[in-house]
Order: sequence, then C-alpha cells, then structure tokens
Amino acid sequence: MSMKIGTESFKKAVKTELKDDFMRGAVSSAQDRLRERKIKSQESLGNWEEWRSHSEEIRQHTLANLDYYLNMLAENVAEKGGHVFFAETAEEANQYVQKVLIDKKAKKVAKSKSMVTEEIDLNKAMEAVGCEVIETDLGEYILQIDDHNPPSHIVAPALHMNKEQIQKVFTEKLGYDKSSAPEELALFAREKLRQEFLTADVGITGCNFGVAESGSFTLVTNEGNARMVTTLPKTQITVMGMERIVPTHEELEVLVSMLTRAAVGQNLTSYVTTLTGPRADDEIDGPEEFHLVIVDNGRSKILGTQFQSILQCIRCAACVNVCPVYRQVGGHSYGSIYPGPVGAVLTPLLGGYKDYKELPYASTLCGACTEACPVKIPLHDLLLEHRRVIVEEEKMSPVAERLVMKGFGMGASNATLFKYGTKVAPTVMSPFENKDKHMITKGPKPLQAWTATRDFPMPDEENFRDWMQNRLKRGAK
Repeated sequence: MSMKIGTESFKKAVKTELKDDFMRGAVSSAQDRLRERKIKSQESLGNWEEWRSHSEEIRQHTLANLDYYLNMLAENVAEKGGHVFFAETAEEANQYVQKVLIDKKAKKVAKSKSMVTEEIDLNKAMEAVGCEVIETDLGEYILQIDDHNPPSHIVAPALHMNKEQIQKVFTEKLGYDKSSAPEELALFAREKLRQEFLTADVGITGCNFGVAESGSFTLVTNEGNARMVTTLPKTQITVMGMERIVPTHEELEVLVSMLTRAAVGQNLTSYVTTLTGPRADDEIDGPEEFHLVIVDNGRSKILGTQFQSILQCIRCAACVNVCPVYRQVGGHSYGSIYPGPVGAVLTPLLGGYKDYKELPYASTLCGACTEACPVKIPLHDLLLEHRRVIVEEEKMSPVAERLVMKGFGMGASNATLFKYGTKVAPTVMSPFENKDKHMITKGPKPLQAWTATRDFPMPDEENFRDWMQNRLKRGAK
C-alpha cells in the first residue's frame, strides 16, 4: 500500500464508516483512554506548557538548520561503517532498498513498524524483487495477515479491530484454534514471529529520531520486535524521513519523553533503543552491514513555506486522539496512511490537492489538536491556510460556491446593496422556511449541505439597522 488508501472520496468513505458502530465505539473508547493517560503522565513531568515550548524550540531550530544536521548525521554514520543514501523521491528510496536486497540475494525481510515505509509503498517494492516481507509489529502483523489492510491509526494500526475479529483472522489465515483472550492471541503471534526473526535475511526499521552528533538512530516501542529486527538479520536498513532528526542526545531525551507521554500516556515506553552503525569487532550482537535511507519525498518543498511547522511532527498521534472528526469517522476515511489532523495537513502537501483537497475540511476547527500537540504545531491554523490556498490560489472550490461568495462580497461591501439585501432576505428565503421551527431546513442548492446538518435560522423581518433606528426613535419619544 502507499500513502493513498482506497479509491473513494472522503465524503463517500465517511458515509461508509459512519455505519460501522463497532469502529466508532472502539475509536471513542481508545481516545478517552489515551487522553486520560496522557493527562496523568504529563502532570508528572511538571510544567507541561514549558516542556511544549522547549520541544517546539528544539524542532524549529533543527528545521532551520536541517541541512547542517543531516550532513553531520551522514558523516557520522559513514564514519561508523554505515552506508547513507539520500532519496529525493519514493521511487529512489525503493530502488536503493531493492538494490541492497538483490545484492544480498535476500528472500525474507523482517520489518518493524514504520509510517514512512508505508508512505513510499516499500513493501510492494520489496515484493517486486522476490522478497517475502513480514511485518513484526503485532498490529501491523494482524493487518498484513488480514489481506494487507491499511493502518487506521499512526500509533495503534489495528485500533479499529477487537479481539474477536483478530481471533477470526488468525483462525482463517493461520489455523489458530484457541480463544480470543489477548494473552493467547499475543503468545500465538509471538511464536509465529520468532521463526521469522531467525530466518530473515534483512531487517528493516523506521526511525523515531536520528541523532546527528553520533550517527545513531532511536526506536521508541512497546514491543521487542524492533530490537529483534535490528539484531538478528545480518543486514539492516533504516528508513528515515529527513525531518526526523535531533542535534544531540540531550534533545533526544527531551523529545522521547514528550513522545511517550503524548502518544500512549507513559512516562517511558517499554523499549527505547538507540543503535549506531553495524556491529563492531568487539560486539556480539548486531548487523554486519547497515544502511540509512533518508527520504525527502516532498518534505524539502515544505521547508520555508507557511506550512513548515508541520515538519515539527514527532508522530505521537496526540492530535488524532482528541479529534472529534476522527472519533466519528475513523482512520480509513481519510484515504491516507496519515489520518486525523496531522494527516489533513501533511497529506495534501506530500500527495497534492488533486487527490486530497477534501482533507483540510475534515475538521471542526475546534483547536483541540493544536492544544494537544507536544511540539506546538498550530494545526487548526494550518488547516485554515490549506482552505485559503485551495480557494484563492488553486481555484479548486466549486464554481457555484465561488459565484455565491463573489456575489456576497459585492453585496456586503456596498452599503446600498447590503441594506436592500437585508430587507428582501426574509421574502426570498420564505419558500424554504420550516414555519414551525422558523428555520431553513432544506435550503436552495448552495445551502443544502449546511441546512441538512444544522439549524439554519431564517432572516428576521426586522434587520439590525431598522431595529436600532426604531429603538432610538422610541427612546427619543
């Protein structure tokens, strides 16, 4: 799969997902649980807002000097014996990985969870050169077994499934014959995956943070699979979005602490693994060969624009966990592997407005996402900016809407027209009025989308100007 999932438009996908009562219940429950845990965990850190500001400062500084830190990272990786490849496009990244697999005559790849590899459709590229790809993150493994279904959440990819559904998948696809108890399901998956780790030729991971000063990369997980992927195969490849970098281990410590709290409400996750290059002569474990693939895929075009702050994202999904829209429609509605507010901002930048112009409108603009973000990305402001670009610069709004808004602009900016419009509005809108409610419940075509889902009041017979003048006259008398 690639960044784009499904073929339906956002509006059509929403209609489908709204009928899935289980998914909506699962999402709501998970959001409530994760939010409560996040609040408790962030309280233990002290002044959360000061930590947010500090984290924002780190990310902004890094982005402002991204070329410097990327160069430092690459030099230090090479110094430790690793190989670095800068991929401008998804195709270049995939071709480089394919070449490594072919050179190593690899037949099986063990892979840990990685959003950037989903973004570039790496699994498909590896399968194209004859490799069997095994997802080893439990959630991703379940989805892979279940006909390669896409993730519905950045941190918890199988959030939309319950244990009975997982049991059914394991039974039908893997011959599982035990109960739906999470412990038994997890044990079964662990036993299946253990053999995959031992027989994999190549291990592939994503990267939570690259550390420029040491040439290291860090993985933040709650499962031991990523550590197995980086230890047992003789060749290891790490794929990293070019913005996922910190200057030193000091900044790493701050951002990991923010990530774990914002993502899953833990002071620290079960595993925080920092690895540097291939295995040294005096080391027992680790790969014999290490490759770091640094992916641009449109990120450099965001630098220096009004959308640059979206590159501060550390993929914690805190914004997803508080979004009222995601709560109702789930992750698959977005048509992108990046759902929720962060996806609504990032996806159109990476994938273009042609396929994703609907996503910036998948928001109530309540600002909950901005408030939740641990690195203070102004998400709701960026969504508004997307809407402005779509309408004013890209001219992609419906023709009828543009005509209506142009007419409204002319009327609202001319005192005579505005005064006349307020007088005739009650008469013009009266055919659409629900007399009992004094509301427009089924408006004319340009207003139907509004009136079908909300109370749209009828214009009053007496406009404000006339009301004010009459009040002044009565006062004078």
